[in-house]
Amino acid sequence: MTRQEIRTPDGTKLGSGLKTRHLTMMGLGSAIGAGLFLGTGVGIRAAGPAVLLAYLAAGVIVVLVMQMLGEMASARPSSGSFAAYGRQAFGHWAGFTLGWLYWFMLVMVMGAEMTGAAAIMGSWFGIEPWIPALVAVVFFAVVNFARVRGFGEFEFWFAFIKVAVIIGFLIVGVALIFGLLPGSSFVGTSNFLGDGFMPNGIAGVAAGLLAVAFAFGGIEIVTIAAAESENPSSAIATAVRSVIWRILLFYVGSVLIITFLLPYGQIDNAETAAESPFTLVLAMANVPGVVGFMEVIIVLALLSAFNAQIYATSRLCFSLAGQGDAPKIFRRLNKENVPVNAVILSMVFAFVSVGLQYWNPEGLLDFLLNAVGGCLIVIWIMTVASYLRLHPRLVANGEISTVRMWGWPWLPWVTMAALWGLVVLMLFDTGARGQILSVVVVVAVLVILSFFTKANHLRVTSRS
Repeated sequence: MTRQEIRTPDGTKLGSGLKTRHLTMMGLGSAIGAGLFLGTGVGIRAAGPAVLLAYLAAGVIVVLVMQMLGEMASARPSSGSFAAYGRQAFGHWAGFTLGWLYWFMLVMVMGAEMTGAAAIMGSWFGIEPWIPALVAVVFFAVVNFARVRGFGEFEFWFAFIKVAVIIGFLIVGVALIFGLLPGSSFVGTSNFLGDGFMPNGIAGVAAGLLAVAFAFGGIEIVTIAAAESENPSSAIATAVRSVIWRILLFYVGSVLIITFLLPYGQIDNAETAAESPFTLVLAMANVPGVVGFMEVIIVLALLSAFNAQIYATSRLCFSLAGQGDAPKIFRRLNKENVPVNAVILSMVFAFVSVGLQYWNPEGLLDFLLNAVGGCLIVIWIMTVASYLRLHPRLVANGEISTVRMWGWPWLPWVTMAALWGLVVLMLFDTGARGQILSVVVVVAVLVILSFFTKANHLRVTSRS
């Protein structure tokens, strides 16, 4: 599919300049956030070493969803990604709902991530957190206003640091397990099986699955960014394959090392860098200044994800405006073919989201963050549903490229059943039930709003 074919209905189009390595690192950077460095202990505490089964199950589900999304994105590149394919499969309401649902999810996540990063940076310099937050947001605004290739290069190196740290952690961890470092001895399975592989039984694994199910969220940004790559179809083919397997390796490898080296009773949710399982493992290797080092890495993880999410929300807004689902002002591009007004909108709402974290109005923030927890499952389910409807059309039109989902039609249906299985688990879990209820309300509101924009959508698309 040529660059001309992914214009908006009014003829505007985004720039091109992202390379496959940019897309790959963007996907890795979005999925490797503070959740890996701070939240890994939650799943381990719930399931013990058996959390590896939960990570593998969640990883397989995400691999299958991404393969389906990759097939559609490679055949029909679009900055609207799954929202565009939802529209093609089910009509205007699906495209509007999925696009704004993902935009809402990323804006709320951006606020939480900037709040966390600003708190750590504020403690470094003894200043109020809003000051580093303001500086960071202005800095990332400049990055996102620049030519897309410059953004891609910046994000590549930003994410590269996180990936390098994880690779270093895996090497140090293996050396500690086998007693290859000074002062260390062979660990064996005393920690890994000390309380049993599955200390809390099947119920613990189910709880662990809920804790890690959305750990891989963020890699779908690859298919949004691919529309601005030099060759969308081939770029998606390479990036999707490399991202999903590397993410799985990094998460499973990290958890395997943590469960081998740390006693089960010592692992739990980490509120600070000092409590992170990564910090505890690196301390065993006598890494100097390990707490400060992990604080820097956590801040970089948060800021890198924030940067990628500014990009994704602005491109989604641009795509929605091109369909008449957002004001046409957000279709405006600067001389670098960057949707400048859409970027500004993302920045404004990032500030609003950060403000909500500090203001914390009773009940509102909990409701919004609960809705965020359920957004990804809705998007994944709708992505699979869109694929089930669109795949026969892609085959009939000869649009399938080098990315193709395996095992049609039974494997897509198995994936759909697995996703609904996650929903059932969430409904039976008191901690996760609120996520389902909140996101149902948000989705219902968006579906209703979609009917008010349908006439404008038809006017815009009729001109194409």
